[in-house]
Amino acid sequence: MMIRPVIAAAALVAASYLSTPVHAAPADEVTALYEQFVAAQNRHDLTTVRALLVPTDAFVWVSDGKAFWGPETMIERMSRFQASEVWEVIPDRERRRFIDLSADSAYLYQPLTLRIGSAAQPDAIPFLVSVLCVQTEDGWRIKALLTTVEKP
Repeated sequence: MMIRPVIAAAALVAASYLSTPVHAAPADEVTALYEQFVAAQNRHDLTTVRALLVPTDAFVWVSDGKAFWGPETMIERMSRFQASEVWEVIPDRERRRFIDLSADSAYLYQPLTLRIGSAAQPDAIPFLVSVLCVQTEDGWRIKALLTTVEKP
């Protein structure tokens, strides 16, 4: 009977798919990376923030119309902001958009609100954040950030 070999072949193909490790889609991995980045900022954990960045001077953060090259420069600048009594990043997850650029690079558009300032009266500043992420030997890392105040 021809049916048995066909069924056996189909079963082998199905088994090979089931035994293949399942990897998260780049959108899930990049989103998880950004969520770790936000959580580390909100904990004032700059060691973890640094670890989520590409560890070379090719990293850039464009903020307030200025470019800050290298992870150490970003951490130094961020540490001054985090000296405020309040520093809280609140991503707008509903408006987040992922753009797959290649197998090892992706772009995340992330609107957010930054609460910063005194505990008695922190400012709530709406930002648009553009995040360029790249796949490295250590997983996905942030290679570039562009932050700009969102206009109403």
